This record gives sequence, C-alpha cells and structure tokens, in this order.
Amino acid sequence: MSKTQRFGGLFVLIAGVMAVSAFAPLGWFPFAMLSLAVLFNQWLLDTPRQAFWHGALFGLGYFGAGVSWVFVSVHTYGHVPVPAASLVAAALVVVLALYPALLGYGLRRFAPGSSWLVVVSVFPSGWVLAEWLRGWLFTGFPWLTIGSSQIDAPLAGYAPLLGNYGVGWVTALSAALLLMLLRGQARIPGLALLCALWLGGFFADRLEWTSPRGAALQVALVQGNIAQENKWAPENLLYTLERYSALTFAQRDQDLIVWPETAIPAFYHQVEDSFIPYLEAELQATGTTLLTGIPVLDMGAWRYYNSVMTIGEERRFYYKRHLVPFGEYLPLRWLLGERLDALAVPNADFSPGDDRQALLQAAGVPVAASICFEIVFGAEIIQALPEAALLVNVSNDGWFGDSLAPHQHLEMSRMRAKEAGRPLLRATNTGISAIIDHTGRVTARSRQFEEVVVNGTVSPRQGATPYVRFGDLPVLVLALVSLLAGGFGARHKR
Repeated sequence: MSKTQRFGGLFVLIAGVMAVSAFAPLGWFPFAMLSLAVLFNQWLLDTPRQAFWHGALFGLGYFGAGVSWVFVSVHTYGHVPVPAASLVAAALVVVLALYPALLGYGLRRFAPGSSWLVVVSVFPSGWVLAEWLRGWLFTGFPWLTIGSSQIDAPLAGYAPLLGNYGVGWVTALSAALLLMLLRGQARIPGLALLCALWLGGFFADRLEWTSPRGAALQVALVQGNIAQENKWAPENLLYTLERYSALTFAQRDQDLIVWPETAIPAFYHQVEDSFIPYLEAELQATGTTLLTGIPVLDMGAWRYYNSVMTIGEERRFYYKRHLVPFGEYLPLRWLLGERLDALAVPNADFSPGDDRQALLQAAGVPVAASICFEIVFGAEIIQALPEAALLVNVSNDGWFGDSLAPHQHLEMSRMRAKEAGRPLLRATNTGISAIIDHTGRVTARSRQFEEVVVNGTVSPRQGATPYVRFGDLPVLVLALVSLLAGGFGARHKR
C-alpha cells in the first residue's frame, strides 16, 4: 500500500484546508489548483465508497476553515448560546461537505479507471456542476466557489466570458492537467493545453467588453462603524443618524453618496416625515443623490422588507429579493409554526421583494442595487443588465466580526464587477467598503472597524459582456457534455 493510499484521508483533509488560502485575505490563488489536484489524485485511487469519504474529508477541511465565521455570526452577534451556535455551524459544514462527497462517489461509479479522459474531462466538469448545484439548491450557498479565488490570477480573464463558474471550471481543468503531468500521462498535449488556458485568460483579460456611458461620477461611501451590539438599540438611533449625517455633509461636490445596509436603523414610516425631508433638503441643495439601506414595513400587507432607498431624487425603493435562511427568514415556518422561534434568530421575519423591480435612478444613471448576501449570486446580478450602468451593494458585515467573511465578501463582489463589466460601489457598516472598477480592480477601500468616508471616481458603463448575454448556460452545457462524453468514453475504453 502506497503512502498516498495509507494517508489519503489526511492528505485530502489538509488539501481542503489549504484551498481556503487561495481566497482572500491571503489570495494565494495557485493553492486552489494544487488542492484540487490532490483531491483528484486520491479519487483516481478510490472505489466509489472511498471517494465519498475522501470527498467528505476534503469538504470538512474546506468549509470547516472557510466558513468558520458562521459561528461568529450566530453566537457573537445573533446571541445564540455556544452549544446551539456550534451545532448550527457544524451542521452547515457537514451539509456543504456532502457536495464533494456525493460528487466523488458519483464520479467513480460513473467513470471508473484512471485514464487521462477521466482526469481531464470528468473530474473538472463534475466539480463545476456540483458547485453550480450548491449555488442553487435550497436557495443556494455559493460561498467559496473556486472561481472567486482567481480574481487576481490570469484565469480571471474568463469571467466576462463564462462567469465565475466558468473560471472555476478552467481552474479545475488546470488542476487536472497538472495532475496528468505529474502522473506522466500525455505530458506534451497536457502541458500545451495548460499553457493555452492560462495564456488565453491573460489575453482575454485585455479585452474591453463594455464602454463608458456619460461623464464620470464623484462618489463617496460612508462607513459609520456602528457596533453591531449598539446598532438597533432605540437610545442610539439619534446618535447613529447624526453620525451619518455629519460624515455625509462634510463631503463636497459629490454626485452620489452611499450608506450601508440598514444604515437608518428605523422603519421608513418612522422617519418619513422627519429625518428623510431633512436629508432631501440638504442633498437637493448640492445636487447630490444618496442611496441608503433602510427597513420598510408595508402596513397594508404587514410585510417587512430589507431595502435600499434613493434620497435627493425621486424616492424609490429596491426590496431585497434573495433573503438569508435563518438570518432574515425562518424556513418552513408554515409547517413548524412557532417551534422555530426557539432558535431566537434576529430579523427573521423579512419578506422577499419581487423578482422584477424597476432599477433605481441615482446621479442620473440607472443603478442595479443589491443587499449583502445577494452579491454572491452572479446570475441574479446580471438580471439588471445591460440596462444598469452601475452596481451598488450595501452590506452590514458587522455580523461577521473580525473573520474571513468580510474579505471573502469583497472578493466575490469584485468577481461580480468583472463578470458584468460594470463598476461596483460597496458600502458596509464596519468594513470593508470599496470602490471597484469594471475590471474587478479595487481603486479605493476602507479598513475595517473605523469611521471613514471612501471617496473616488467611477465611470458608468454600457454594453454587455458575453456572460451578461448568456449567463451560466454555456459553461453548464459545456461541463455536462464533457462529463457525459468523458464518462462514456472511459467506460467504453475499460
């Protein structure tokens, strides 16, 4: 028995943890390819049952390290006791680990053997299809999709063409080609294809898919740094509004100012005739538009919405569409009734907005707004394109504390900007607030946990990238065809 077989479980567990270092804040992007190569190599040696357990171990290392911030959110800021918070975090990791586990089992059952066809065609295609499924099933959780780790790598050049899943597929294919080279299988064609993939991404990154639309805008992102434990205390409301107002009106000659998610910690109807008119008068005097997060209560239908509002121009709202399960609503409440209330989840009664909402207008341009978690769903963001000239994401990453999540969240936001060919403004309560250009490059940003205003310039864009036009369909079809062709080819060869 070789060392790889004897210590296979340990190797893949370490590889799963190692893969997290490819993402922000470290951003060691080659580790994504290396860790997948370790996993693919182990699967080649496995029976279907062994591949299930090795996939599970990889997933436990990958998600156990990568989404460890869930415990911080649930316990520290959700005020859920340690045992229950630990159970929630562990349950999420186990569920996520099932994706690589079931993938490993299915691939080895469907495509046995260790030919180059299995390595190059089946494994990468299966990986990207599993990631897509994870981003869709049960409302989706596309956190730590492998493509996001490549935002600063040459492979990111494929993002405007094929989106994040396309970048992930090319990353997994690179891992398979690397493994093929190390195993001595078809080295010359494998090396040629690997070089072609990376050179292709490098040159694709030089292409401009969109063009400027009108004059550049002077923008400011206001980061109030209101501690999460103080944010919703009624006695702190006036202080919060005064802080954001002071930071805002200290700005001069701004076209657009953005406040974070629920920067106004009161329902719209509670400030509709007091604070909002005050803001409007000040903003209209300088010709400035403000976008701010604010909760809304529809008293007619008695529904709560997490929303973004425009102030300074016509008052318009965007209602968050993709809510966070157990964070903004409790699934299966209709079935389980009040028994789910024992989880003591805060803000768990929001309703989703309509899928088709009119774009916000801010500083004279159409804006595609998103709130917090929504920015991780590329297919949903492009629904507002090509009409939108600018992307705006408001968030309250104070829920994550000093963890990996704010850095990972920013990284995924950068991928959305690159896929869409649009600049993106990201305003958060405690950081990281950032101005991102249409190539996914951060041009200005804040540090965490400081009161600051991030100033900069953005150029609204027009036109559509191939990903905006076709979405995820091309890469899913390509991966499915490759998977089926490789699997049937491998079985026929055997």
